[in-house]
Amino acid sequence: MLEQRVEEPTGWGSDPFGRFRWEVATVDPKAFWVGLSLVPGIGPARFRRLVESLGSPEAAWKAKPALLVEAGLDRRAIESLVATRSRVELDREMERLHQQGVQLLTLGDADYPHSLRDIADPPPVLYLKGELRSGDDLAVAIVGTRRPTIYGRQAAELFARGLAQNGVVVVSGLAKGVDTFAHRATLDSGGRTLAVLGSGIDIIYPSENRKLATEIIERGALISEFPLGTQPDGVNFPRRNRIIAGLSLACLVVEAGETSGALITAEFALEQGREVFAVPGNIFSPASRGPNRLIADGAKPVCEMADLLDELKLEVAVEQRVARGAVPESESEASVLRCLSHEPLHIDEIRRSVCLPMSVVSSTLTMLELKGLARQAGGMNYVRG
Repeated sequence: MLEQRVEEPTGWGSDPFGRFRWEVATVDPKAFWVGLSLVPGIGPARFRRLVESLGSPEAAWKAKPALLVEAGLDRRAIESLVATRSRVELDREMERLHQQGVQLLTLGDADYPHSLRDIADPPPVLYLKGELRSGDDLAVAIVGTRRPTIYGRQAAELFARGLAQNGVVVVSGLAKGVDTFAHRATLDSGGRTLAVLGSGIDIIYPSENRKLATEIIERGALISEFPLGTQPDGVNFPRRNRIIAGLSLACLVVEAGETSGALITAEFALEQGREVFAVPGNIFSPASRGPNRLIADGAKPVCEMADLLDELKLEVAVEQRVARGAVPESESEASVLRCLSHEPLHIDEIRRSVCLPMSVVSSTLTMLELKGLARQAGGMNYVRG
């Protein structure tokens, strides 16, 4: 049962939001993350506030209403949590996920995608079918209209093939049109692709993409922040789009009308500090109004694969990813790398932590930067690459 406890506390541990607490092991602590994700009205922002205030997803799940009020929940959200808690058996929910072959990634997991962790409102829980790899951080999103022209289809396929052939992961949303053509061209070129859903991971939308979804699971991953059984709904897709942007180095808009969801993805990409590219199109074509407007507003136009590779220095990035397999090559590299996280750390703090001469620390950091495993965050502060 989920409530079974070990006799001894496991010790001090840091939660994903930087707080510290005394942790007591449960059979499966991820169950409480899942439980909170099932509560209507508790999105990423409220989830984060709850955990920051109460210390852990388990504490938030079990909290009495008075504590939930102190944590900032309003009456409706509290009623929703209490109602969900009374009807959901967490052990059965976890068994259901297991039976359907669904993996879970939470913000508390070390292998949660680093690029996604850094956005303003990362999903606390990711439901996953397939496999995420460390190399998937070398990714570009390709998005666009559900009703592309022949030109739009050709452009989506051209850039998806080119990215795949250069070892770059293609991210999209499994929707009709540009998304489908991008996923298909990537797979046909032997590449990896990630599909982010606006529904539960057990509900493939559109239904005609079920075969494509199965292939993506074999050569990439299906990803959703929505619990099993969540139907596709218009309000889900903007949330989905921020994840598409968050998993990617850049966003390429192929064709999109003036109110297309692809433009929402581009907006998220800009907010997250990603590059935005657009395929220029016929000024008389409604499908090209979105990318043409993006270009007028400062997005970079791309007309051939070399444009993307040059702008993003993807050839260098591919070489860096290959180099990562050789790390650590020395104990000094291993020691320095262990010190680094996604919080900036000054070189003086690194030197004190590893007890090595400054000259060794400096040269080691330079090597880790060349390999793409570390980067400067300004002011001689370093973070993981």
